[in-house]
Amino acid sequence: MPLLATFGAGVALGGCVMPGGGPLPGTPEYAAAQVSRGYDCGLRPDRQRIANRLRPEERRRFAQANALYAVRSYNAPQACGSFERSRVGGELNALGGR
Repeated sequence: MPLLATFGAGVALGGCVMPGGGPLPGTPEYAAAQVSRGYDCGLRPDRQRIANRLRPEERRRFAQANALYAVRSYNAPQACGSFERSRVGGELNALGGR
């Protein structure tokens, strides 16, 4: 039971990162990660449109995470294959940023 309680607590914390993965889907940090990955993939995500769709209290978290991911991406850009480019493009469409 402690494992389930720990998992539930992790899910409740919106900005938490899952072990071995990135931010949880549905969080402002996840949206920022997708924007960053979109740039890595040569897409041109509409960061402002995505931010505008977030609740006001989430916009600050999005901006902070976006700045962090932008620095990481700039320092170590990663290539993006066609499958991932398509997946990231779909995610950005769902977030309203393409």
